[in-house]
Parts: sequence; C-alpha cells; structure tokens
Amino acid sequence: MKKYDAIVIGAGHNGLTNAAYLAKAGLDVVVLEKNEYIGGAAVSRSLTEGFTYSNCSYVCSMMRQSLHRDLNLTKYGLRIVPYVGQMYFGNGKCKWGYWNPDVEYNNARSRNPHDADAMARFFTDLNRYAQVIRKTLLRTPPNPASMKPRDIMEILYLAKEFWKLGEKEIYEYIRFFTMSAVEFLDDYFDDDLLKASLASAGIIGTAVGVHSPGSAYILLHHVMGDVDGNVGAWGLARGGMGAISNALAGAATDFGAEIRTNAPVAEMIVKGGKAAGVILENGDEVHAKIVVSNLDAKRTFTKIVNKEDLPEDIYNRAKNFKFRGSSGKVNIALSGLPKFTGAPDNKFLNRAGVMFGCSLKSMEKAFDAWKRGKWADELYIEAVIPSPWDPTVAPPGQHWMSTFIQYCPANLADGPWTPEKRDAFGETVISNIERYCPNFRDLIVHKEVRTPHEIENEVGLTEGNIFQGELTIDQLLFNRPFPGYAQYRMPIKNMYMCGSSTHPGGGVSSACGANAAREILKDLGKTNVVPEDDCNDD
Repeated sequence: MKKYDAIVIGAGHNGLTNAAYLAKAGLDVVVLEKNEYIGGAAVSRSLTEGFTYSNCSYVCSMMRQSLHRDLNLTKYGLRIVPYVGQMYFGNGKCKWGYWNPDVEYNNARSRNPHDADAMARFFTDLNRYAQVIRKTLLRTPPNPASMKPRDIMEILYLAKEFWKLGEKEIYEYIRFFTMSAVEFLDDYFDDDLLKASLASAGIIGTAVGVHSPGSAYILLHHVMGDVDGNVGAWGLARGGMGAISNALAGAATDFGAEIRTNAPVAEMIVKGGKAAGVILENGDEVHAKIVVSNLDAKRTFTKIVNKEDLPEDIYNRAKNFKFRGSSGKVNIALSGLPKFTGAPDNKFLNRAGVMFGCSLKSMEKAFDAWKRGKWADELYIEAVIPSPWDPTVAPPGQHWMSTFIQYCPANLADGPWTPEKRDAFGETVISNIERYCPNFRDLIVHKEVRTPHEIENEVGLTEGNIFQGELTIDQLLFNRPFPGYAQYRMPIKNMYMCGSSTHPGGGVSSACGANAAREILKDLGKTNVVPEDDCNDD
C-alpha cells in the first residue's frame, strides 16, 4: 500500500494552499475532500441553469498577495476585481459612497462636511492600527511561555512593531481593543446611517452586537487585506470564489499533489503517539508520515481524533472552542438588475457592495433576537451583484445576487432547523430587500437559502461559523486554537492543523495554510520555501 509524505484533510482554500507548498517542496501529498467538489466555503456552484453561485463565501479581501504571486495563481485564471463603491440602506434612507478617496470626499462633503473631514482621519487611524496586525498574518505566533530563542525573538519583534506606534497611539490602541464598534465610531462621525454601515464590519460572522465591548477590534479584520496593493479594498473573483480554490488546486497539482474528492475522513490513525494516516468513511485506509487537518478545531479533535489519543485538556478545549454561529446566506438568481429606491443609476455603483438594515438600533435588536434563538424581522444584509461586470456568473441580461445575513442563529429556541423554517428565514430576507426594491420578488428566478444548519452539514463549518471559530480576543494569536498549540503543531506527533481555527483566523487569505506549511517544512529541515512577511508599510 502506498504511503504518502503528507495527508491534508479538507480541500478548502487553506488545505489547498498547504498542499501546494508541501508539494512545491517535493513532498508526496494527497488532499482528501468529503464533497464531490473542492473549495470548502470558497466554492462556485451551478445550482440552476446558467447561473454560478459563490454559495458560501463571496468576497475576497484578505488574500495575501505574496502567496498569490509565489504560487503564480494568475497562471491558473485567478483575477480579483475590486469594489468601486457601496450603497447602504436604513431607516428608509439610501446613501452611497466610493472607494476612490477624492471622489468619496466630495460625495460625503455634499451631505455632511464634518463626517467627510472625519473619514480620512478614521481610515488613517484604523489602517495604522491594522498595520500591527497585518505584520503578524504570515508569521507564526510566539509561545509566550517558551524560552526558545525563536519565541523570544518573535515576542521582541512584536513589541518593536507595537512601540513604533508612539506613546499616544499605544494608549489609544489599548483603548481601541476594549471598545464597542459604536463607541469607536462615535469619536469620528455624526450620521447614524454612516456609522451603522461602518459598524457592520465589527459584527460580520461573529456573535457580538455593535454595542458589545471588543467589537471595535473586529473592524480591523476587514481592513487587513488588499487588492492589487490597495490596502483595505474588497474584491470579487471573476467566476466566483471557486476561482480561488481552482487556482490553488491547479498550483498544487502542477507541483505533484493528488486531490481526491468523495473521500470523507472518519478517523485519524495514531500509532505510538504519532499520526500515521486516516481511515475513510468507506473503510479504506490512507497512510502518511504527516497528517494535516484543515477542519475546524472542534471537528478535528472531537470527531476524527479518538479521545484516548489526546491529552484531556485538549479534548475539553476543543469541545468548548467558541463558534456561536450567527450567519446565513441567500443566493438569488434574477431576471433583471434590481432598481433600489433612492439609489442613483450609476455604473460605478453596479460594482458596489450593498447593505440593507443599516440602523444601529435594528442591528442591536437583531443581535438580541439571535440571543433568544430567533431571527429578527429586520436583519442586517450585506449583498453584492457581480454579474454587471462578470459575465461568467449569469446569462446575458440576467443577474446573480449574493446576500450574507447577520444574525441567523445556529440553535433555534423552538427546536432544530427544518426545511420549513429555512424557507421562512429566506422569505424574511426577501421581504427585507423588498423594502428598498419594491419589485424585487418579481425578478426572482431561483434562490438558495443557507442557514447555519446547511453550512455546517454541507461545508463542515461547525455551527456555520465562517471563521472556524470566533475572532474574539480570547481566541487570537497565541491562543488560537489553544494556548501552547498556536504554532500549527498539535499534541499528537506528526499532526498539524492548517485551517482558519489557527492563526490568523478566518477570511479567504490562505495565510493559515501557508503558515502551517512553513512550520511543517521547518520540522523537515526545509526552509525559505514559504513567504513569511509580505507587509512593507513601514
């Protein structure tokens, strides 16, 4: 029976990145994917004739450009196109903005000169705070309890970068980490609709409210990426998010990796305290010197690793790892382009993000409903319509609309999710959009409704959590996934993790997969294979 050098469990984008770098270094690698398609949450699927949905993740802002270049993903057809604007709707009002700072300043000044002047200060401060975090994305976190030279040097590196902020900024930075998104935004802006649109980045995919302490920090996670060097920009992949996974798979297979679909892993084989392979659900065994899990921390240690093979504290930490699923997704095929009430007919805004329910009050009420195991009548919805510029995702003259919904509970107060409850949730989303587009329902050709139940069962994300675990301060850096195991090496020898439950966390960045590959290759005596720090903003 063939024995591989490495098995990677799960063909999500981090698993594919990990496999690509291991194969590039000369390892014989196999990726095992439970579904018939690759990509995990970063996938493009045709569920109705002529339309291609990014039916889970839908936006690219975190993809590390050094990895894109190093793996030559352009060769495999990957093209990221940035947003050029945004529209936001709330309290019966519509406002819009542009990514070009000069255009946006004039646009904002015509409405509120104070907020227009504050915008530059806000993004300057936010990006300055983000730079400290950006410089950690492609670095392995230190173990603060270790006296190893590597850990000491990394702690000193982080301290140096932190002190570069300066005395005043350090005080503000520490304050920032404890603030709510609303408190932080109150320091800059007057307009509640504008504040709500910006506060949304502090709640996306996370079970906190806009008034929750710590939600200000989560704002940073959404400005840490870049598209074509534009820091903080968001972009869409031509052909849907599956284009990212397909490009990574192309690189991996060109380097010699093997990718198997319809190969769900049931159990990890552990012999003498060492990972030795996996057993598939059909009973087949696949053996390797190294096993890498791209699954989340809970699924890895409570589903595929036997409890008796783990230290008791690790099993308990995995069982209690925070997910608290709070997101849903509705993909909608449309016979025509929607016309939103109050929005200008502007070609730039056809390449815009669209936000519905931008009201601080309604967003907090939706969070309160989530805490009670319900979804609110008025939801926060983040939408995008890629089809005006991407002809590959819809037939000519027709359109595809992606909607991401916050807050959708993973656990309902009145019992488990059923198809009837799923459809009722989808109807609430459509009704919310209709408030700002009266003929919207008439345009619907097909829709796919995904609650946390569908996301967990189809994609494998526990509770449908898009980040494989919440990005709260207690689950970041050297605490992700668990203290003492943040350097991708797990308590079982020759076992590693590479998914978003590890540093730096969720988002389509490929950073977790690349960082894990670097540590694996270091253990094998192979260095300088994976780029480390691509942030040159000093």
